[in-house]
Amino acid sequence: MFLNHYLAQAGICSRRKAVALIKEGLVSINNAIITTPTYQVKPTDVVRYKKRVIKPDPYIYVLVNKPAGYVSTTADEMGRNTVLDLVPLAQKKRLYPIGRLDKETTGLIVLTNDGSLAQKLSHPTFEIQKVYQATLDQPCLPDHIQKIKKGIRLKDGIARVDSVNIPNLKNRQIVRIALHSGKKHIIRRIFEALDLKVKKLDRINYAGLTQKDLKPGAWRYLKEDEVENLKSLSK
Repeated sequence: MFLNHYLAQAGICSRRKAVALIKEGLVSINNAIITTPTYQVKPTDVVRYKKRVIKPDPYIYVLVNKPAGYVSTTADEMGRNTVLDLVPLAQKKRLYPIGRLDKETTGLIVLTNDGSLAQKLSHPTFEIQKVYQATLDQPCLPDHIQKIKKGIRLKDGIARVDSVNIPNLKNRQIVRIALHSGKKHIIRRIFEALDLKVKKLDRINYAGLTQKDLKPGAWRYLKEDEVENLKSLSK
């Protein structure tokens, strides 16, 4: 872990602020002042900030079932509720979201203080599979399904999905789509291209994680095997 990341993980400040503190000579390792933010901290190193020994907080991984009306950011300049407000320990432990959802979209989102994992999984090159359930303003017909399977041409390229289906043929206004794309508003734009409007959108699966036993607004810690699976996706 880089030294500036170490300070941030210990709750001293942000990684950006840590760079300045390190360069000011306020951090020592094994009693020697270190002014290189990218110094690789070793397990045996004793790190001090202003002569006080510091240690990083353990990594936390939380799964949240976000309800509508919450934004997926750590703070909002407009004063709106954020997904962090749903998890009491989020602010204190400096958690931030992986896999953002817009304000009115509900569903699964991961919060963590593991900055390295969050950065990797949020990067476009690591396209994590997501499954969405969309409720439309009118029925999604077989012709619509075929067009989605072939790929919908949008302004920023062809939108391709892994699968699309109607879970209950008695109600063709509800459609499930699995895809890896991380493009903004991709589901809504796919249906808009077909003259269909999404009335409700719910992410029911994120990287294999599901909403099982997790009501809207609720959260839980990820299990060890779930964390390992997320880490394997970022390699």
